[in-house]
Amino acid sequence: MNTVKSTLLALAASVVGQATYAESHGGELNLYSSRHYDTDERLYSDFTDLTGITINRIEGNADELIARIQAEGRNSPADVLLTVDTSRLERAKDAGVLQSIDSDVLEARVPASLRDSDNEWFGFSQRARIFFYNKTDVTNPPLDYLSLADPAYEGMVCHRSSTNVYTQTLLSAIIENHGAEAAQEWAQGVVNNFARDPQGGDTDQLRGLVSGECAVSVSNTYYFARALRTDVDGLDDEALENIGWVFPAQNAEGAHVNLSGGGVAVNAPNRDNAIKFLEYLSSDQAQQYFSAGNDEYPAVPGVGLSESVAKLGLFRPDAVDLSNVAKNIATAQEIFNQVGWE
Repeated sequence: MNTVKSTLLALAASVVGQATYAESHGGELNLYSSRHYDTDERLYSDFTDLTGITINRIEGNADELIARIQAEGRNSPADVLLTVDTSRLERAKDAGVLQSIDSDVLEARVPASLRDSDNEWFGFSQRARIFFYNKTDVTNPPLDYLSLADPAYEGMVCHRSSTNVYTQTLLSAIIENHGAEAAQEWAQGVVNNFARDPQGGDTDQLRGLVSGECAVSVSNTYYFARALRTDVDGLDDEALENIGWVFPAQNAEGAHVNLSGGGVAVNAPNRDNAIKFLEYLSSDQAQQYFSAGNDEYPAVPGVGLSESVAKLGLFRPDAVDLSNVAKNIATAQEIFNQVGWE
């Protein structure tokens, strides 16, 4: 039997056997999470149903939760930290609030490019950061990230502010793939192409296409996929029909992705349960729900996509080491300041 097949069988046996484990050890898990999605309730309840392990949840933004775990020190009740974006996961690692774990399941399920090299954090869902455009106004959308700075798009681009973590991570990836000089030229070109001052969230960038304020915008895929699945103010069916999209750099480095992921807290009092929870998040059941419940791409290869995500299509992701990308955040912020990206 090959290693991957045996590991997957071990995962199945682990999930089946977790109820017995919980009954004999007293199942409890203290989850610190910056994910704010109501649909995640299904993930947690299914895990409890499978294992008997009760989840006690504390929510907040990533920086607050990291600082809290640090302040709690050795007495911290935190077992698992879940958050969004590689830079925050790497920040948690640098702050010393995560620990390295050994899990054959996670190493077999989560691609190496989507997990920390020291096994302190693992990605469980992906959102590609791609181009959306007004099909009436744009017949030749940009095909790679550097092209967004082309003068052909002057006065056409809507984007989030430089303080947003998605914006910072995208520029950090450009630094990693093309160097700091090219990244600064790109940032300056995009500023020159702004249709308006940076503002709002990803959904607001899509609304800018509908209102006519801009012709090209940048957003994570799950915001658009969510609008395909459910009602989103300002993005009705007619508006969505006139929005096209491009997965950038498919003939180059690949599309940039933002991860949602987590790791085991450094002083986890329920360490075994914490590892089981992370392994559960990599299971087909949980991976499919990341897609169906929150319109994200699974991190585990081969897992089926929900209807809304499938409409966007498959793409080739950037295989760059996301840990290295996260280390470029400070340089990215310096570039933003230099080019006047608010």
